[in-house]
Amino acid sequence: MNSTLKLWTQLGLGTALAGGMLAACGGESGGEGGEGAGTQAVASGESGAAGGEGEAGAGGEGAGGEAAGGEGEGGVAVGDAGTDPVAYGIALAVTEAHVVAARDAYAAGKKDAAAEMFAHPASEVLVEMDPVFAKLGVADFKPLLTDAATAAAEGKSVAEVGKAYDKIIAALRAAAAKGPDNGATDAKVAAGVIADQIERASAMYRIIAKDDRYEAYLDGYGFAKVAASGFATSGAAIKAENPALHSRIAEALGVLKQAYPAATRPAKLAVEQGALSAASSKVMLAAGS
Repeated sequence: MNSTLKLWTQLGLGTALAGGMLAACGGESGGEGGEGAGTQAVASGESGAAGGEGEAGAGGEGAGGEAAGGEGEGGVAVGDAGTDPVAYGIALAVTEAHVVAARDAYAAGKKDAAAEMFAHPASEVLVEMDPVFAKLGVADFKPLLTDAATAAAEGKSVAEVGKAYDKIIAALRAAAAKGPDNGATDAKVAAGVIADQIERASAMYRIIAKDDRYEAYLDGYGFAKVAASGFATSGAAIKAENPALHSRIAEALGVLKQAYPAATRPAKLAVEQGALSAASSKVMLAAGS
């Protein structure tokens, strides 16, 4: 347990996760877990990025109809997630974006950044979502992020880190299957989540134009990747229901692919911020925001 607590402390998550992480470590209780328990955890390397995520969450408000900005860490509308499938899907997507970025960063040799990315969703999203998950019968999967972060921090093989990643994705898919239903079509829900991820990636791009931290770039990369994978899965359904929105999403993803070409940050940003902001705004308009 001590090595696990040391890892979380190094990552800046500390005791905000103590309850869940102590349980994951065998239910032990100790003085380490109680120190500073009232202190809000801020994931290291994202003090500036958090503002961008909150801004992006506000943008996602129109896409999904939820008041995303300012609720919960990472700009997730936790208060709506128990009844709004878009808000719920966004919480899962933000988590997935971080772990996708972590997996790819680790494969690129960025061990420390990968460990942080695996860890961040636990404090940014999942702790806040615990009551929602409990209500919907979703098993706590924060320990899986602990395992992945530990594997990355300890320099395990890419294959081992990949297995830890796969377990998180499986848990996210299981959680998605238990999401709330308010009558919205699957296409509308998917489009709302994708639009939110596109806006988050755009917001992060505005930040990295003035901020050379790798973690900020990696956030945006993860959001872009999850938007693309969501579109690959649901694009046909979105096109059948809203062809204009489908077209705008495809255009925005094309720009995002240039903006975030790989998990490693390029020496020079390839896309003008205005082009990405405009593409994201068109998606929001087509989504009816």
